[in-house]
Amino acid sequence: MKPTDIAAPSYFHKVVDCQWACPSHTPVPEYIRLIAAGRYSDAYMVNWQSNVFPGILGRTCDRPCEPACRRGRVEKEPVAICRLKRVAADYKDDITARLPPPAATKNGKRIACIGAGPASLTVARDLLPLGYHVVMYDGDPQAGGMIRTQIPRFRLPVSVIDEEVGYIAGLGYEPRFGQRIDSLKALLAEGYDAIFVGSGAPRGRDLEIPGRQEAKANIHIGIDWLSSVSFGHIDKIGKRVIVLGGGNTAMDCCRSSRRLGADDVKVVVRSGFEEMKASPWEKEDAMHEDIPIINFLVPKEFKHANGKLTGMTFEKVAAKYDGGRRSLVPTGEPEVLIECDDVLIAVGQENAFPWIEKGIGLEFDKWDMPVVDPVTMQSSIPTVFFGGDAAFGPKNIIWAVAHGHDAAISIDKLCHGEDVTDRPPPMVNLTSQKMGIHEWSYDNDISNDLRYRVPLKEKAVALKNIKVEVELGYDEKLAFVEAQRCLNCDIQTVFSTGLCIECDACVDICPMDCISFTRDGEEGELRGRLSAPAFNLTQDLYVADGLKTGRIMAKDEDVCLHCGLCAERCPTGAWDMQKFLLDMTQAGPACRSR
Repeated sequence: MKPTDIAAPSYFHKVVDCQWACPSHTPVPEYIRLIAAGRYSDAYMVNWQSNVFPGILGRTCDRPCEPACRRGRVEKEPVAICRLKRVAADYKDDITARLPPPAATKNGKRIACIGAGPASLTVARDLLPLGYHVVMYDGDPQAGGMIRTQIPRFRLPVSVIDEEVGYIAGLGYEPRFGQRIDSLKALLAEGYDAIFVGSGAPRGRDLEIPGRQEAKANIHIGIDWLSSVSFGHIDKIGKRVIVLGGGNTAMDCCRSSRRLGADDVKVVVRSGFEEMKASPWEKEDAMHEDIPIINFLVPKEFKHANGKLTGMTFEKVAAKYDGGRRSLVPTGEPEVLIECDDVLIAVGQENAFPWIEKGIGLEFDKWDMPVVDPVTMQSSIPTVFFGGDAAFGPKNIIWAVAHGHDAAISIDKLCHGEDVTDRPPPMVNLTSQKMGIHEWSYDNDISNDLRYRVPLKEKAVALKNIKVEVELGYDEKLAFVEAQRCLNCDIQTVFSTGLCIECDACVDICPMDCISFTRDGEEGELRGRLSAPAFNLTQDLYVADGLKTGRIMAKDEDVCLHCGLCAERCPTGAWDMQKFLLDMTQAGPACRSR
C-alpha cells in the first residue's frame, strides 16, 4: 500500500469524524475539552468562529456530528455534542469584547442580502469586519428568519435569538426590515457588487383532497401556523388536533398544540416510524408529551358538517419492497376515521421565487430551483449567490451557516477580481501533547459512563406555557462528566518509522487490536489479515513503510480510541500523540491568492 501522507489537510480531518460530518467543520473535541476545563467563554468562541450561533444551535441543531461520533462505535449513545455546545453558551462570560469590532473604514463594496435568516446573517458576519457595506432585506420586522418564526419558544427562547443575532447586528449592517423584495431585476439595477439570496423555503405544501376548501377555516399550513404562534397572532387551538407529516416541523406543530390547549393531539404519517424524517430525539420528545404517532395512514378526505371540520378519513397502507425500492400499497382494510377540531398540515416545504423574473439570465432546473454551484454558491448570474434553504431546498440551520461561509468567500474573491472557484485550503497544524515520558497535556483516560440525559422541565409545568423552555440543559457538573465521554479523536497517533525497533510493544498494549506490523499487500487483502480485520472502508488505514524488516505498520483508524497507550508503551518514542487542529479559511485576506 502507498504510505499515508499525514501532511494532507483532509487525512486527519476525516479521522475526527464529528468535525468531518459537521457542515461548518466545528472543531468539536477542542471545545469539549475547554468545557471540561471550565473555560466556557473560550469554548463559545471556538464555536462562534465556525458555526456563528452556538446558543441557538446548542438547542436546535440537527446534529449531523452525533451519528458520526466514534463513541457510538463502542456503545449505543454518542457524546452529547450538541447539548455541550449549549453549555458553552449558557455559562460563558460577557464575550462582546472578543467579537470583531465594526470596520473602521469601508472598502466601497455594497452587498445585498435577501432574507435575514441564518445564511444571510453568516454572510454579514464574515463580510462586515472586512469593510463591506451589507444591506439586509427582510419582510419581517426583525432579523432571524426561520430561527425566529418557525422554532417554538419552548425549544428556543427569544432572548437567545436576540443575543446571537444582536452580535451580528452590532457589526453594522444596514437593516431594511419590513421590506420585501418583489423584483430581482430591480435589485440588480441598484448596482450592488453582489447579491446573496437567503430567503429560505417559505411555502408549506398544501394537501388538496376532498373537503379541503369546505373546512378550510380549521385547516392550517404548519410553518405558517408556527409563525403566527411565534408572533402571538395565534394563542389557542381546538381540543382535538391532527398533525399530518413526519418531519421536525410536524413535531413542533404537535408539541405547540399541546401547549395551546389541545388535549388530544395525534401525529399521522403515511410512512413507517423509522422512515420518518423527524430526528429521533424530536420523535422521543413528542411521545414523552403523550402525543401518539400513527403510521401507515394516507389522508383521503377532510370530513365536515355545516362548514365545520369534524374529522379525517385515512387509507391503511403497508410498505412493500421490490429490489430495495419501497412503495406503499393499500392493505384493503376499512378506512380509518379520526375525529378532530383542527388539522395542521406539515407535509413538506417548497421554495417560492415569484420575485425572480424570467429572462434575466438566472437559470432554474427542472424542479424550479436555481442552478447553484454547490462549492461557490454562485448562480448563473455571476454576482448573485444563494444559500440555505433557498439554494438546495429545506435542510437545517448548520447547513445554512456553511453555505453562508462559502458564499462570503466567493463574494470576497469576486470583489477582489479573483476566480471564485479557486478555493482556499484550511489552516492545519499538529502539536505534540507530550509533557513527560508518560504524561500528556490532555486527559487520555477513557470514561466508561453512558450518555447523561439532559434534564427536562416537569411535564405538568412545560405543557401549560408555550414560552417555558422545556430542556433545562446540563449544569456544570453534568457538563463535565458528559464532556469526559469524548474520546479526543483530534489527538492523533503519529508514527515515526525511523525510531521504531519493531518490538511490538504497541501491538501488545493496544486495547482495540488496531495496530499491526505485517508484510505489505493490496488494500483489500491486507485489511483482512490485520490483528483485527478492518472492513469499514469509509475510514483509512494509517500505513507507514521503511521498517528495517521490510514490514509495514498498519493502523485501523476506524476503531482507534486515541487513548495514547501505544505512545506511553513505546520505548523509543516512535509513537507520539499530536493534537490536530483544522481551521477553515473564511472570507478575508487568507482566502485570496498570494
